[in-house]
Amino acid sequence: MAKIGKILILHSDVAPDASEDELDCLRQADTIAGALRQLGYDPVLMPFVLDLGQTINNLNSIRPDVVFNLVETVNSKGSLIYFAPALLDHLQIPYTGCGTDAIFLTSNKPLAKKIMHDAGIPTPAWITKAGTRYGSALTGTYIVKACWEHASVGLDDDSIVAFADASKLLSAMEDRSKKIGGEFFAEAYIEGREFNIALITGSAGELKILPPAEMLFIDYAPDKLKLLDYRAKWVEDSFEYNNTRRTMDLGQEDAFLVAQLQDIAKKCWQLFGLRGYARVDFRVEKDGNPLVLEINANPCLALEAGFAVALELAGIEYHKAMEYLINDAYR
Repeated sequence: MAKIGKILILHSDVAPDASEDELDCLRQADTIAGALRQLGYDPVLMPFVLDLGQTINNLNSIRPDVVFNLVETVNSKGSLIYFAPALLDHLQIPYTGCGTDAIFLTSNKPLAKKIMHDAGIPTPAWITKAGTRYGSALTGTYIVKACWEHASVGLDDDSIVAFADASKLLSAMEDRSKKIGGEFFAEAYIEGREFNIALITGSAGELKILPPAEMLFIDYAPDKLKLLDYRAKWVEDSFEYNNTRRTMDLGQEDAFLVAQLQDIAKKCWQLFGLRGYARVDFRVEKDGNPLVLEINANPCLALEAGFAVALELAGIEYHKAMEYLINDAYR
């Protein structure tokens, strides 16, 4: 492989007073820049702005050999996340992580669920904003979720709706859309364990499935749903943040379940044409049946996030993993 010269870290255009989930993108950019310096590179950081003419001029001025794509929102909208890889494709600049199609398909959660459903990959029942119902729910509780936003944006106690009829859910979707903006759908709540499986392209281009993680909900009241909502991820003084824990310490009794999760994650990687790195989130019903909640193309690479923890457990140094991603893009 030819020597890679200039690397650009392309990140979301984040205002200083942005929310914690958006500011996290800048923290990731700084962390990755440090890792790339360990590898001997001198990366340049640049925001992706909605003025595409300006973004193109800036890219042409810098002329990177590879772009490390960390764009999660454009103009604070998750629905525009695919603009970055689409523009880089147009300019024929190699970039890390998933391609335009994969990012569009997986970021549009109802569309991703429809693709999985049609391919025989289990996912919780859901109802679209048009009132179309998919699957059968074992519960009378639904979670109203944003179709596009990442990082549990818009997910809180007001998202929980007891199912009476479809009209109630449609009304709840409309209310959330007016309050928060964007489109919403309703997904059946699955009572059970929550896991995620991280995946990365290795040094020789091979797929590596990293050790599984389980999310533990500690001391939750019987009537409180166990959700990785916005507070659990971002509000440090909240009950949810302080009572949600990640564990990678799974016993032999979970070996068969872990094998199932890994097999499904690999099928998702192949189905959506994922590349670079990704994470698949699961709920496992009480009878042991795993269901895919969502697929995260280009998941968070912060040092405290689950992906970095899984890398460490797999014996992969963080800066070496960043090198895997750079080489995969350039390859």
